[in-house]
Amino acid sequence: MSESELPRPIRTRPLPGSFAIEANAEERAALARRFAVEEVTALSASGELEARGGAIVASGTLRAEIVQDCAISGEAFASEVDEPIALRFVQELTLPGAIEDPEEGAIIEIDLEAQEGDEIEYSGDSFDLGEAIAQTLGLAIDPYAEGPDADKVRKDVGLEEPARDGPFAALAGLKRGS
Repeated sequence: MSESELPRPIRTRPLPGSFAIEANAEERAALARRFAVEEVTALSASGELEARGGAIVASGTLRAEIVQDCAISGEAFASEVDEPIALRFVQELTLPGAIEDPEEGAIIEIDLEAQEGDEIEYSGDSFDLGEAIAQTLGLAIDPYAEGPDADKVRKDVGLEEPARDGPFAALAGLKRGS
């Protein structure tokens, strides 16, 4: 298993029926550095774990409170993340989407049906649910989030009329001229 800011190894046997993760202050600070936000003030995840079709399925909810910079003003503002968790943990294969034919020793390609949720490989008898939760948080953070003063800053710097100065401004002028 890789080093994670939120390590929560889960043994596959016996598989617990549910999970609840609450990040401590040190873990939240490390996640804030990893995802380049000012602060992760709260992070929790809870849900169910179920063995299904050779995979372990995790479903539930991730909730977090973060402080991040506004993409327009650069000012820090508080934001909430409320994200569904839909993950499939599968035993690691030699090559993704392939298995070895024991009689021929050749690689056989197989098509994997579309599954709900992200698929994460693991090896051994455990997987890191915390790292998967951390990755889910990272994907849920909007890098272009706008804070409460974004419209005011746009107006102050003259960005309130993008059509006037944008890439299609010349085309708009041609349209008016015809």
